[in-house]
Amino acid sequence: MSAGGSFGGNRGLRPVPPEKGVFPLDHMHLCDLEKKEYLNCLKTSGHQSEKCRHLSKKYLQCRMEKNLMAKQDMAELGFGNLSQPSLSGDKLEQV
Repeated sequence: MSAGGSFGGNRGLRPVPPEKGVFPLDHMHLCDLEKKEYLNCLKTSGHQSEKCRHLSKKYLQCRMEKNLMAKQDMAELGFGNLSQPSLSGDKLEQV
């Protein structure tokens, strides 16, 4: 039987990890409070994630501060306009 097997194993190519989506688990529970706040918000809002975006941002910031994920600009993660909620609220009221 060959080392690669029939299920696709190593065929001489070196594996390359994905750029995003894989980061260390929080085994030390460094960001548990933020995670629990976010999950509780999702549960109480009927899983409407838009209502919990501020907590999602807080959780990701905690992970970056504790070196559980690579530091990245929050705008690149989709939180560019989150810091100005009053502007979007004003536009909604005027429409």
